[in-house]
Amino acid sequence: MTDQSRIRFPQFYITTAQPCPYLAGRYEKKVFTHLLGDEPVSLNNMLTQAGFRRSQNIAYRPACDGCTACVSVRVIVDRFRPGRTFRRLIARNADLSVGLRAPKATDDQYALLRRYLDSRHADGGMADMAPIDYVAMIEDTTVATRVVEYRLPREKEADGPPPLIAAALTDTLDDGLSMVYSFYDPAETARSLGTWMVLDHIERARMLGLPYVYLGYWVDGSRKMAYKTRFQPLEALGLQGWSEMLPPAGGSAATLSNPLFRKPLRPA
Repeated sequence: MTDQSRIRFPQFYITTAQPCPYLAGRYEKKVFTHLLGDEPVSLNNMLTQAGFRRSQNIAYRPACDGCTACVSVRVIVDRFRPGRTFRRLIARNADLSVGLRAPKATDDQYALLRRYLDSRHADGGMADMAPIDYVAMIEDTTVATRVVEYRLPREKEADGPPPLIAAALTDTLDDGLSMVYSFYDPAETARSLGTWMVLDHIERARMLGLPYVYLGYWVDGSRKMAYKTRFQPLEALGLQGWSEMLPPAGGSAATLSNPLFRKPLRPA
């Protein structure tokens, strides 16, 4: 567990209200702090367990007026069992090679990110990300992080590395893996690469003996984030700490008012 006695209490700040990227007509605020000082790795561990996310050397979490739709979720690794659909997806991507890279931005990573953003998030907050911004996203870090690369098989007599098809910026915590940001080739729809990367991280956490894979925020009412409830069993962070999240009933999106949570399992 994180040794919180060694962590100096950081200073927190709050942003001004901005349009919410997930729920139309709402505004978001974020509380944030800097992952600096003597123990940034321990601080990142503690804050992730408390529902924060990392962006470069900043840890943040939503602090919106009158809204609690964003809920931190994490997969319980040792109880996860892939169903038939997931097993077919695992088999479909068995030809991909996986490499763990130091947090160093590359040209092929950025080219892949640009294809992904232009196809899937052309109107999003990252749509105008330039190469220098991508370098900062990957390399400005004081914590234990890696770029997980997924590549197609090498073509015969082809020069250079095999084509990069997906990548994930992933932090290693003392209790799990945290998927900070992932992107993939939007043309490879049959491979369901976004889902596949989560499945791969669950297996990697299992091999490392880590109990959780942190997926960021599930957003109540957002179709973009509904996919996270497919990875059961899932825990969500509420007022009583981390609790097991019930699967969505009847294929509909889960909501906090159904009720969503069983009894709390452990403190944050």
